[in-house]
Amino acid sequence: MSQVPVTVLTGFLGAGKTTLLNRILTEQHGQKYAVIVNEFGEQGIDNDLVVDADEEVFEMNNGCICCTVRGDLIRILGGLMKRADKLDAIIVETTGLADPAPVAQTFFVDQDVSDRTKLDAIVTVADAVHLSSQLGEHH
Repeated sequence: MSQVPVTVLTGFLGAGKTTLLNRILTEQHGQKYAVIVNEFGEQGIDNDLVVDADEEVFEMNNGCICCTVRGDLIRILGGLMKRADKLDAIIVETTGLADPAPVAQTFFVDQDVSDRTKLDAIVTVADAVHLSSQLGEHH
């Protein structure tokens, strides 16, 4: 059984995480991503990209599947693994205030998750205008 690669997308509020995510979801790259996002709302995924939505899972017009992290991350990943044959990768977007370490640790501490997925990268988006002050204020 092959492992599905997972990228954790993180960065401060307003740094451009959702802009990058919307760009990935609108490109015609031929990849099928499952995206786990903080929330689906006014500042979230572009509503024009959504085909079908319910409380936690919504399908994008390019065939990607998105989930909100209102539910437990391990439970959501377990559900996505039922569709693993239809996925090329998973992207997990953290909140602008979240420490990505606990999210990343999920892929090592839970045996079922680590058997079926692999943490591919942690991508941090930064706002160059505010970066120096933010680095001075946070670890």
